[in-house]
Amino acid sequence: MHAVVLHEFGPAENLRYETLPDPEPGPGQVRIAVRAAGVHAIETVLRAGVTEGLVPPLPQLPAVFGGEVSGTVDALGPGVDPGWLGRDVVTAYGTPGGYAELAVADVSALHPRPAALSHEAAVAMIVTGGTTMGVLAHAGLRLDDVVLINSAAGGIGRLLIQHARALGATVVGAAGGPVKSAAVRELGADLAVDYDQPGWDKTVSDRLARERVPKEGLAEERPGKERPGTRGSVTVVLDGVSGEKGRAAFGLLGEGGRYVTYGAISRSVFEPSAELLAERGVTWVNALGELLAGPENTPDYQAQALARAADGELAPDVQRFPLSRAAEAHAALERRETTGKVILLP
Repeated sequence: MHAVVLHEFGPAENLRYETLPDPEPGPGQVRIAVRAAGVHAIETVLRAGVTEGLVPPLPQLPAVFGGEVSGTVDALGPGVDPGWLGRDVVTAYGTPGGYAELAVADVSALHPRPAALSHEAAVAMIVTGGTTMGVLAHAGLRLDDVVLINSAAGGIGRLLIQHARALGATVVGAAGGPVKSAAVRELGADLAVDYDQPGWDKTVSDRLARERVPKEGLAEERPGKERPGTRGSVTVVLDGVSGEKGRAAFGLLGEGGRYVTYGAISRSVFEPSAELLAERGVTWVNALGELLAGPENTPDYQAQALARAADGELAPDVQRFPLSRAAEAHAALERRETTGKVILLP
């Protein structure tokens, strides 16, 4: 089979498209002919060999990245129900990794692919969507919330916007660059800002301080919608960026606000101290830490995400790269040129 292999930590071009022996499923496992594989931002950090911050242990080399796989079961290991053969499935735990034409997974880690979802949409929802469900479970969004979503043009950010809009909350989407902020506006955020611009947080505060968001501004108003809470303040921040952008978003929270974190794509960590939280009257939930500490909930979150996408409640956006161009996908992610979920196609 063809696969993308990392032999040495470093830049994206260290990812090599090679030929490897076909994997064989063991007891309780199936082999999947991969139709789509997901790329996660943390994989770019691991590929570079970074160890500090919110980063898992580095893999043993040579390594094939990517556990997010959707495809068709083409071989069964000992003890597996024959009914799995030929079924379309999606999993978050493909091995040796999803950056390959074939992957192996335990039967217990499989979800049947909903017929209403393409392989690309299914693989976009299995981890990104599952994480989104976990974040929402810890965020406790309400109709009267003013929600600021950092990295709003990313895979999770887009799903968070859709959920918050459907709920009826006021949505502020922050993303990097005019193209991404325009995409956030098109998703229906009440206010879209470019957080690469100096003073972006003041822009948010000033706009929320007005009774309505003007149509000529960074986003279109929703007629008749009043701003809940303290004028000029945000009630909830959903932050997967951290660093200085996370710190600026935290500063927009009014008293009684909630700061919910689920990652640090800036590769810099901002964690509010207990003193700062008490001073501001803000609560902090590390949703990523909670998700990692309670992995028993993960299958349920994944199933919820797939079901909501199949029902049309949530729609993932994907950016496609051929498997052979995985290095380009990594480089684009690092340059923050991608929107939505990055998918590799064998």
